[in-house]
Amino acid sequence: MASIMAPFLARSSQRTISRVARTPMRALSTTVRRPSDTLQVHRNTADNNPDIPFKFNQQNETLITEILKRYPPQYKKAAVMPLLDLGQRQHGFTSISVMNEVARRLEMPPMRVYEVASFYTMYNRNPVGKYFVQACTTTPCQLGGCGSDVIVKAISSHLGIKQGETTPDGLFTFIEVECLGACVNAPMIQINDDYYEDLTPETVVKLLDALKSSASAVQATPAKVPAPGPLSGRMTCENSKGLTNLLEEPWGAEKTRSDL
Repeated sequence: MASIMAPFLARSSQRTISRVARTPMRALSTTVRRPSDTLQVHRNTADNNPDIPFKFNQQNETLITEILKRYPPQYKKAAVMPLLDLGQRQHGFTSISVMNEVARRLEMPPMRVYEVASFYTMYNRNPVGKYFVQACTTTPCQLGGCGSDVIVKAISSHLGIKQGETTPDGLFTFIEVECLGACVNAPMIQINDDYYEDLTPETVVKLLDALKSSASAVQATPAKVPAPGPLSGRMTCENSKGLTNLLEEPWGAEKTRSDL
């Protein structure tokens, strides 16, 4: 009997020893620390809390009426994204009060609105500057022209802020973003609703200075802000060396090869 039980007792004792010897340890996280403002949560602050009232102005009320006509009454909650955009444009950012008002207007649970606003990155749930500078750093912009790395460095050093920060005067907020879809005119940045393309460190600094000058009420003659689009002289995305093909009428029914 002892010989039969010996293997079982040996295995049992080994399992017991291994359990006793194993000291519970908490693994150290090696991931980058995420600030609370990037998490899918809201924390009340002095400029972003439910006690701050928000109502759409009369101009936006007219737009809301037109927007809601696009949807059947039972599906009006589908208008949550355009109404959040209107609220952000009016208030400056998508505050908790903006989200609550959108939820009230569309008769939605506030949590459903929070889910949308926290999922899409175009909704700024914290205050941003007058000029929201978004620098594309995806591969085409890193490789095109002078490269996005030098553009990011020029913006950061000229404004004196890092990515995710706002200048002390509240004029500029600077972040890096993924592809903005203007790869052929790389490197480029988006400022508010406008694209500025074919950038160099010199042109981006001049652009920032012009925007700052235009926002200043002190200067009698503010600098002229460049028109959105390429800052290299191109009209859109045509070859910078000019037309290199289709220089003559293509062959067709009216024109044939001269050697035929």
